[in-house]
Amino acid sequence: MTADFIPVNTPLLDGNEARYLAECIRTGWISSEGPFIKRFETAMAEIAGRKHGVAVINGSVALDIAVHALGLEPGSEVIIPTFTIISCAAAVVRASLVPVVVDCDPSTWNMTAEGVEAAITPRTRAIMLVHIYGLPVDLDPIMTLAKKHELRVIEDAAEMHGQTYRGAPCGSFGDLSTFSFYPNKHITTGEGGMILADDDELAGRLTSLRNLCFQPERRFVHEELGWNARMTNLQAALGVAQTERLAGMVAIKRRIGALYDEHLDGVERIKRPVARTNYADNIYWVYGIVLDDDVPFDAAEAMRRLANKGIGTRPFFWCMHEQPVLRRMGLFEKDSHPHAEHIARRGFYLPSGLALTEDQIARSATALREILA
Repeated sequence: MTADFIPVNTPLLDGNEARYLAECIRTGWISSEGPFIKRFETAMAEIAGRKHGVAVINGSVALDIAVHALGLEPGSEVIIPTFTIISCAAAVVRASLVPVVVDCDPSTWNMTAEGVEAAITPRTRAIMLVHIYGLPVDLDPIMTLAKKHELRVIEDAAEMHGQTYRGAPCGSFGDLSTFSFYPNKHITTGEGGMILADDDELAGRLTSLRNLCFQPERRFVHEELGWNARMTNLQAALGVAQTERLAGMVAIKRRIGALYDEHLDGVERIKRPVARTNYADNIYWVYGIVLDDDVPFDAAEAMRRLANKGIGTRPFFWCMHEQPVLRRMGLFEKDSHPHAEHIARRGFYLPSGLALTEDQIARSATALREILA
C-alpha cells in the first residue's frame, strides 16, 4: 500500500475525545460502571427521540439482544431485507426464529412496503427495518402494515446517525431501534452499539440481558441466560465526544456526497446514490456506485482496478438469500431477488470517511472515470 493510498474510511477524532479518554484514565473509571456510559446512553436517546438507551459492545449484539428481548415464539417469521449485513439474519436465526427476506428498491437500495406486504404470512410476527447506506426506508407504509397485522418492529438504524424520516429521527420508530458505532459510522466508539426503547419494562429487560441477567438481590443466581455485552466507559467517552458534533458530521457527509456528485456529473454507465426522496435527503453514510450492465466488468474487478490506482473501496452487502451458511440451514432455497442480486454484484463504495479531503474526493472520482473510460 502506497503512502498516498486513500483508505475507504478514516474517522474524525478531533473534538473532546482525547480529553474525555484522559479523564477516564485519570479517575480510574475504565469499566462499564463509569459515568460516561449513562451520558452516552442519554445523548443517543435524545438524538433518536427515545426514552431509554442501553449501550452494548457492538451493533450486531445490539440486534441479537433486541430480537431476543421481544420474546417471540420459536419458529415465528421475521421479515428482513435480503440486501443487508449478515448480523440481521444471524440475530433472527439465533433467537430460533425464521428470517424471511425481501428484495430492495433498485434506486434507494432499501426494502419496500410492497415487498414486505407480499412476504407476510400467518406465521409473521415481526419486521426488521434496515436503513441502507444513506437513505432511510420509506417507513410510513410499512409501519401501517405492521399495525394492521399486529407485528413487532425493530428498526436497525446502524448507519443513520443524525438522519431523519419526514422530520422524525431515524431510530425513533418501532418497538426497539439499534445503532452501531463502528469506526466508519458518523458516531464511533471504535466498537460499540446501542439499543433504544420507549417502554420502561422493555428497557429494563434489555439492561438485564446485556449484563448476564444478574439479579439485584442474588447476583450469581440466574433465571435466564443473557450476554456479557457491556460497553466500557472508555468507549462511551469517545461516544459522548462524538455526539457533541453530530450535526457537523452530518454536514461533512452531505458535503462529501455533493462533491462526488459534482466530480462524477456526466459519467455514464454508473448509477450514483439518490440525493433525495420526498421523505429524506441522503446522509451519504457511504458514497455507493452501481455499474451498469454494459460495463464489461463487475464490482470486484472495478475495486481491483481502483486499488491499483491507490483508491480504497468496499463491496456492497451480499444478499442474505445467497449466503452459504444460511443456505446450509435450509433457508431461502427457492428465493430470487433480482434487484438485490444485481447491486450486490455491480455495487461498491468509494472512500467516504469523515476525514476525507476534497483532494482525495477528486482523486477518487478521477480514478473511477479512468477505469470506466
